[in-house]
Amino acid sequence: MNILNPAGTVKVRNTVLVIDDSPEIIGITNALLKDEYHLKAANCGEKGLLLATTEPKPDIILLDIMMPGIDGFEVCRRLKLNPATRDIPIIFLSAMDSDEDLESGFGLGAVDYITKPIHGSLMLARVKTHISLKLTADFIKDKNVFLVGEVYKRTNELEFIQDVTILAMASLAETRDNETGNHLRRTQGYVLALAERLKRHPQFSLLLTRTNIDLIYKSAPLHDIGKVGIPDAILLKPGKLTSEEFEIMKTHAALGRIAIENAEREIGRNAPFLNFAKEIAGSHQEKWDGSGYPEGLVGENIPISARLMAVADVYDALVSERPYKKAMSHEQAAKIIIDGRGQHFDPDVVDAFIELQEKFQEISRKFSDIRDSELAANPLGHI
Repeated sequence: MNILNPAGTVKVRNTVLVIDDSPEIIGITNALLKDEYHLKAANCGEKGLLLATTEPKPDIILLDIMMPGIDGFEVCRRLKLNPATRDIPIIFLSAMDSDEDLESGFGLGAVDYITKPIHGSLMLARVKTHISLKLTADFIKDKNVFLVGEVYKRTNELEFIQDVTILAMASLAETRDNETGNHLRRTQGYVLALAERLKRHPQFSLLLTRTNIDLIYKSAPLHDIGKVGIPDAILLKPGKLTSEEFEIMKTHAALGRIAIENAEREIGRNAPFLNFAKEIAGSHQEKWDGSGYPEGLVGENIPISARLMAVADVYDALVSERPYKKAMSHEQAAKIIIDGRGQHFDPDVVDAFIELQEKFQEISRKFSDIRDSELAANPLGHI
């Protein structure tokens, strides 16, 4: 209930619920508080519990202890167990004022204890103080809920921008390459499977957190982004490259890392979510024994994300058909990967691959180029 101030503005009246079996106490309380507060009264615990959940819900409850039926302690216990009423401050009204009674009341969650007979000014002061504290707590709670919502909203927006950025860059690379979009999906799936298998391995657990695995997965399609800098005559050549052409092709790894670094330089800051993209683009052609390119990194000097991509990329290249080669069987490709353990590839990553062979074959079938080409030729054939 609201009332008009002398100035004509609306004043919000807080609600006080009095639960007491004494008509005299209810009358005294009403006389003391009616000018400032909206009063609700119950003469027993059962009715008090009902009124506590009825709109307008009370901002504070004045609760007697000695009542027939459910006593005040039990009413308080039930109110604190109910999510709809547990935050309402409770002040006990009682002639029981022993240390044991006080301890019981505060132990159940009461905020204050007023002994009978009631002193008017004391009750007014305590009711006003505890309502003020509750309103402050409610404001902070609502503010926190709002801030959490804003953080969640901004986080989602940031993640969306990150995803769009990565997909746009990957799409750019795809338009320049003779690889298919399914190559990007397959290698993404292989990398994710390897990361999930290795996340509890002592050598990988610190890096392969849930957040980092997600970023590595999203960054995987950027492994060949540097091919945008390779001339068409070399990049799209249907036959085998000459040694000179291959040397130019090999520059795509360094070009990919440089392209992302240049993008960061243009915006004037490093983008942490692109760290894995730089690693994957720049180092996925490195080999465990140091014979790879562009830097000849050895062993654990090769970023973990790039070690995962090395196995994924080589496997997919082996089992995929290209204008200049036939596809290998899984068994043939797996033998090459396993034979490269400790030479081309990180031994631990190869061990994970061995355990995941069925998963690799499943991903390869799911994103098959042949299936897509068949659907393109006969789009209704799958219905």
